[in-house]
Amino acid sequence: MGYVVRSLSKRSTMRVRHPRTLALCLVVSVIAVLAPDTGRCTEHEDPYADARRELVRTIEEHVRQTSAYLGKSELDPRVIAAMATVPRHEFVPETLRGLAYADKPLPIGNNQTISQPYIVAIMTDLLDLPPNCKVLDIGTGSGYQAAVLAEICASVYGIEIVEPLGTQAAKRLARLGYDNVSVRIGDGFFGWPEEQPFDAIVVAAATGELPAPLVEQLRPGGRMIIPLRSGFASEQLVLVEKHADQSITTREILPVLFVPLTGDHD
Repeated sequence: MGYVVRSLSKRSTMRVRHPRTLALCLVVSVIAVLAPDTGRCTEHEDPYADARRELVRTIEEHVRQTSAYLGKSELDPRVIAAMATVPRHEFVPETLRGLAYADKPLPIGNNQTISQPYIVAIMTDLLDLPPNCKVLDIGTGSGYQAAVLAEICASVYGIEIVEPLGTQAAKRLARLGYDNVSVRIGDGFFGWPEEQPFDAIVVAAATGELPAPLVEQLRPGGRMIIPLRSGFASEQLVLVEKHADQSITTREILPVLFVPLTGDHD
């Protein structure tokens, strides 16, 4: 789960478009008859519709099984809707599309992975995203987490340290119509100071300490979800809350395994 990252330029930024037409394909067949050139498709033309629904059911079952860790047995309906909408098969290599809706991480090239959908779902849910939220996504990878966030939030800022992945993610998100996502190539440890503060921050790579720049860029009242190493070969998904008085509290959620956060910050 998570992403392998390497140090590259910190400044390249790309804008992409948002997918209001990329929700699950319309089921009403009359649309295809009356408007055959709209570009929309029926459910029968979408070979992944059933797989997405099954994935959502799997995630919901895993949430129930881990409710003691999460402190809840159901996810925010907005998160469930996002997981049911985002076409994960678009974010994995074509050779692995048959596994796109399996609840497990998959390689996406450059020695990196797309995270397990259950992990993406609970990390998104634990942020308790407010309306019109502005979110920072560290370790954007192929763009899947950013797309899920974009279904809920007004704006998403993604940082990916591996230049080929970041460039591909920006193009992919643009093609899919996500116009509320920006992608930058750089070291996520330092965040995106020009766009602070953020209502929430997602970090998809493990580190031994809370990155001070990310804590600084979090809005008072905001949340960050991050995998932290707590000992040898031990990682915990940690929820960080920043309070109005600038104080920070943390809560360990459950054991995880992410690749390390690397870059020029060490």
